[in-house]
Amino acid sequence: MSKGEKPQKGLNKDAHLVRDLFARAKVKQLPTRDGYGEGLVLAGKHDEKIVVICADLTESTRSLGFKNAFPDRFVQMGVSEQSMASIAAGMAMAGKVPFISSYAAFSPGRNWEQIRTCIALNQTNVKIAGAHAGVSVGPDGATHQMIEDIAIMRVMPNMRVMVPCDSIESKKATVAAAFTEGPCYLRFAREKTPVFTTDKTPFKLGRAETFRHGTDATIIAAGPVLYEALCAAEALSKHGIEVRVINMHTVKPLDVKAVVIAAKETGCLVTIEEAQAAGGLGGAVSEALSAFSPVPLERMGMQDRFGESGEPTDLMEAFGLTSRYVEMAVKRAMCRKNGERVPEIPEYKTAAEEQLARLQKQIMEEALARTPKRWGGKKPDNSLKSRA
Repeated sequence: MSKGEKPQKGLNKDAHLVRDLFARAKVKQLPTRDGYGEGLVLAGKHDEKIVVICADLTESTRSLGFKNAFPDRFVQMGVSEQSMASIAAGMAMAGKVPFISSYAAFSPGRNWEQIRTCIALNQTNVKIAGAHAGVSVGPDGATHQMIEDIAIMRVMPNMRVMVPCDSIESKKATVAAAFTEGPCYLRFAREKTPVFTTDKTPFKLGRAETFRHGTDATIIAAGPVLYEALCAAEALSKHGIEVRVINMHTVKPLDVKAVVIAAKETGCLVTIEEAQAAGGLGGAVSEALSAFSPVPLERMGMQDRFGESGEPTDLMEAFGLTSRYVEMAVKRAMCRKNGERVPEIPEYKTAAEEQLARLQKQIMEEALARTPKRWGGKKPDNSLKSRA
């Protein structure tokens, strides 16, 4: 913002977001993985060197569309994520552009060493697609809720890391990865989430996009939780607080310039991601701020713990990843900016822990109601009798 220029506020018209953005019932909902499938087919039509390798999860990862369109360029590896990464590296060295698809818990989770040694170290042109990332996987529980992937991929040399915010941006990110030389990691979710960008919404790998203007604070988000950030900013604006909202779809390379400008112009920041708060987007932003423009920062995400089984909406609320918690974090960051005293433990963390305790109690009560008394439950023991 130049000297003397009137500060902008409200939604950025140049972001070309959907109409009725804050009418949740009207906003279309699709999993971000859907955009990956569409992007694969689109990229495949433009480059016959693109191939897709899958580890027994063709439909779940949305690789099926590519398989149907280009069956001779699709390879089903079975449950063999480590071999998938190594073979993809070899195919890339032979001139192909492989995309490897699995759940993020298995790729890059299980095959991280093969990705490191065969793909990143050799700078082979392989694209890693991690689906079903985050706690919104829901009932599958902690084993399948990959929340460490952004962190472990961000520290890997030569690796780009993209976390699209909705299915449309996922398609754009997939196509961008296909035509960008070198290793890339793409992160997708399982659950349906708002589709709030459009085909006209700007997207460029490595460049952050401002979706809302503001001068009081900044929220930087990656992934579908960006919608929650926008909702929080809209609610805060009704109380005279104007918050900038930045879509940091590329966590690596981080748009450091956008972070520093936001720090200097708004004076405090909040990051939110559906992943570990340490090491991922929050870590990247912390590093940029400490080096160039130290200001108060609140990092929202999973607070050094694993996920749990439950309904996706319940879990997002219980782990403090919805708009009302973002509002709390913004207010705390502003208090710190203004030199006001704040509780040692952030209110948004305390509130989330209380909500999680209520959810855990509810789940336990439901389980006991279905369990016979002789096994420690509340259901009559005669329920164990076999039916004739």
